[in-house]
Amino acid sequence: MKSMYQRQFIVMMVVILLSFALLGTSFAVLSYRQTIQSKRSSLERNAGFISEFTSAAIAQGISVDNAYIQSYIASIGHVTDSGVVVTQLSGEVLYASNTELVGRQVSSQAVEQVLESGSYEAIDTLDIMSERCYVFGTAVTVSTLDGSTPVLLVFVGMSTGELVDIWRPLFVLFVFITLIVILITFIVSSVTAAYQSRPLKQMVAATRKFAHGEFDVRVDGEGRRDEIGELAVSFNAMAEALAASEDRRSEFIANVSHELKTPMTTIAGFSDGILDGTIPPERQEDALRTISSETRRLSRLVRRMLDLSRLQMTEEVVAQKPFDIVEVMARVLVSLETKINDKALEVDARFPPEPLMVWGDADDITQVGYNLLENAIKFARQGGTLRVVVTDARGPKASVTVGDQGDEIPQEELSLIFDRFHKTDHSRSVDRDGVGLGLYIVKTILNNHKEDITVTSQDGWTEFTFTLTKV
Repeated sequence: MKSMYQRQFIVMMVVILLSFALLGTSFAVLSYRQTIQSKRSSLERNAGFISEFTSAAIAQGISVDNAYIQSYIASIGHVTDSGVVVTQLSGEVLYASNTELVGRQVSSQAVEQVLESGSYEAIDTLDIMSERCYVFGTAVTVSTLDGSTPVLLVFVGMSTGELVDIWRPLFVLFVFITLIVILITFIVSSVTAAYQSRPLKQMVAATRKFAHGEFDVRVDGEGRRDEIGELAVSFNAMAEALAASEDRRSEFIANVSHELKTPMTTIAGFSDGILDGTIPPERQEDALRTISSETRRLSRLVRRMLDLSRLQMTEEVVAQKPFDIVEVMARVLVSLETKINDKALEVDARFPPEPLMVWGDADDITQVGYNLLENAIKFARQGGTLRVVVTDARGPKASVTVGDQGDEIPQEELSLIFDRFHKTDHSRSVDRDGVGLGLYIVKTILNNHKEDITVTSQDGWTEFTFTLTKV
C-alpha cells in the first residue's frame, strides 16, 4: 500500500518532469530555429560579400587565382569561422579554404539549384567535405548586354558541430536545474507530507484504540488553520462525543440494573416470605399488594424503555401534521382529573379562546403534555395550584407552560433534570412509582420535533415551557 507521501511525491515528480520536458522541448525547438536562422543570415551575408567582391574583381579582369582575391575570401571565412568554396559553373572547385578540396567536383544537385533559383541552402557535404555542414550557396554574376550572367558559384559552410557546441552548455544547465528542482521538491514534499500526515497517523492509531474501548485518545493539530486542522477539531469532537456516549451507556446500564434490581428484590423477598411461611397469613394480603405494586412498576419501566427506544430510532418527525394544541392540553388535563382531585389541587388553566394550530405529531405531543402534567401533579404540594398556560406569542412559535406550586428544584440539578433515570433527592423520598424516564422522553420527543424546552424553579414554583411551530 502506497502512503500519502509516496503518492504525493510521485505526482509532484511526474508533474515537474513533464513540465520540464515540455519546457525543454519548446526551448530546444525555438533555440534551434533561432540558431539556424541566425547562421543562415550570417552565411547568406558572407556569401553575398564574397560574390559581390569577386564579381567586381572579374569585371576588372582579375581572376580568382589572384592572391589578393583569395586573401580577401580567406579573411572573410576566418573572421566568420566558416569554410568558403568557389567553383566554376560545372561544379569544379577553383578555390577553397581547405586547399585539399581544389579540383574536386561539387554535387550536381547543389549546382543546378543555384543556377535555377539563385541560391542553395541545406545541411550537406556537397560531395567534397568529410562531414555534414550547414551550407549556403549563391552565384557570382557579371553584367552583360543581356543582363546579369553567372560566371562562378560561391558556397559558404559551417560545421554542424558548432550548433551542438552551442546547445551543449544549455543542455547541461537544463539538466542541472532539473536536478536541483527535484532535490528541492523532494525535501519540501517530505517535510510537507510529514506535517500533513502526522495528525492522520494519530487518527488511525486513535481509531484502533477506539475499537478496544479506549476513548481518551486525542490528536494534535487543532491549532492548524487548514483542512487538517478542521479535521483534527472534528475528530476530537467525535472522540469527546464517543467518550460521553460510552459514559452514558455505562450509566444507563447501571441505572437500569438498579431500577430493575429494587422491585425484583422486593417481589422475590415477599414471594419467598409467603411460600416459606415467614410472612403470617394475616400479613400476606399486604405482601401481595406490594408485589402487585412492584410488578406494575416494572411494567411501567419496561414500557417507558420501549417508548424511549422507539423515539431514539428516529432523529426527527417526518410526518408532521397540523393539530390544535389547546385541545390536546385540555384533553390531557381532563384525563388526569382523578389525580388532581386526589391532591385537592386548584387548576389555573389559561387557554386562547380560539384553536391554536401547530405542526407536529399529535400523539407524541400528547405524551409530552401527559408526562409534564403527571410530573407536576406528583410534586405539587397538597392543596396547591397546578398551572397550564398555552400562549399564542407573536412570531412563528406557540409556547406551552406547565407549572406546579411546591418544593423547588435545587439550581445545581436543573441542568440534569432531563437526563435518563435522574431523580431529585426529594422525588426519591416521596415517589417510588417514577422511573426517571418521563422528562427524558419529553426532551427526546421535542428534540425530534426540533423544538426547545426550558425549566425554572423559584419562588415556590417549578415551570416547564416548550415551544411548537405554528401553522
